[in-house]
Amino acid sequence: MNEQEVFIHETASVDPGAVVGKGTKIWHYSHVMSGAVIGERCNLGQNVFIADNVRIGNNVKIQNNVSVYEGVILEDDVFCGPSAVFTNVRNPRSAFPRNSFEHYAKTLVKRGATIGANATIVCGVTLGEWAFVAAGAVVTKDVPPYALVVGVPAQFRGWVCECGRSLAFEGQGAECGACGRRYVKEDARVQCVK
Repeated sequence: MNEQEVFIHETASVDPGAVVGKGTKIWHYSHVMSGAVIGERCNLGQNVFIADNVRIGNNVKIQNNVSVYEGVILEDDVFCGPSAVFTNVRNPRSAFPRNSFEHYAKTLVKRGATIGANATIVCGVTLGEWAFVAAGAVVTKDVPPYALVVGVPAQFRGWVCECGRSLAFEGQGAECGACGRRYVKEDARVQCVK
């Protein structure tokens, strides 16, 4: 890690062996463990914890008070709102520790997905590309690409553009009124066709 290529606040702790990409900023009281890999141009807010073996892509924004535990992968352009929660064990018990990598359920957050403030992502799910999890939602199952989910437990509410605006489909097609991207829907799956 080239110290001139990244910003690490003096109160943050980045353990030896952690990989931090060029242009990344790590703010107050954050902790990155030794086996973590963080991409380029990421921004980790105050009091962020990144565990061993976590993989974070490029241009990821993690707001204050988020802990990303082992078993979680965040692809490029993911946004995690303040106090979003990740878990990594399906059936935790203090008397029966499950604190080794083989016990952790994998969670994959695909490119461009947004997780709103105070949302909880229960381990073992995949959030599809550009999916949008509303603030306070509790995700217990996979979320399709471009889907908006809200509530407890999180339920499908609609479709969103890569720019984050809601999409209104007419038949099988939609065009974003904000950025002009075009989408097609087949078998309840949405795809951007630009």
